[in-house]
Amino acid sequence: MRLIDTHAHLDDRAFDKDRAAVIAGLFAADIGVIAVGANLASSREAVRLAERHRGIWAAVGVHPHDAKTVTPSVLRELEDLAKSPRAVAIGEIGLDYYRDLSLRDVQRSVFAAQLELAKRLELPVVLHNRQSTDDLLVILREAGASHRGVVHSFLGNLAQAETFLRLGLHLGAGGPITYPANAALRDAVRQAPLDHLVLETDCPYLTPVPHRGKRNEPTYIELIASEIACLRGISIDDVARATTANALTLFGIS
Repeated sequence: MRLIDTHAHLDDRAFDKDRAAVIAGLFAADIGVIAVGANLASSREAVRLAERHRGIWAAVGVHPHDAKTVTPSVLRELEDLAKSPRAVAIGEIGLDYYRDLSLRDVQRSVFAAQLELAKRLELPVVLHNRQSTDDLLVILREAGASHRGVVHSFLGNLAQAETFLRLGLHLGAGGPITYPANAALRDAVRQAPLDHLVLETDCPYLTPVPHRGKRNEPTYIELIASEIACLRGISIDDVARATTANALTLFGIS
């Protein structure tokens, strides 16, 4: 694999009409993908896709929007799904204080429970964080001093990046780094250690320039790699080699 998209929602209804073609296209482009769950149903589908396709792996978890749906039985099934040989992470988990679709105390409790699951299974985590950094950091620190995982769709500045890096986390660079208005984010990606960056599309969301406003595609990971190369003054091949090696190591993909 030349590139790895570490965060794609291939189960999303936006791909219902052409999912097979999309998957064939990314394999033709030598791109691997981690299909990320956002609730129990999408986690099941992520594992199903991963078990059917050699170039796809799965992350299973419940997004903070759906924290209110989590029961002990949901956590038990997530654990069963996470034991698939094709499951490589617990995610997408975390906090979202922007939409508040689940009560904040419920979000925090469910996040902590899924961190514990990841710790027990020795899996990395895929973290969602929107306007919730302070509480996210508190829970991460309470769960342990160091973590394997990625801050999905990192949108912060360099100081915030360094805080997450000190916890042992990687930064997920996606479409927003191509938006000219995100100067602080672009600066953070330019200065962050290359060995702690991974690429992601979050498709079908967060489409990069010049396709913003249209459905995001896994193959647009090329645009993310190209933007990082421009920001850092290195070749796209250098970005591809480094970020692919980071993803393979972080997610334990052989």
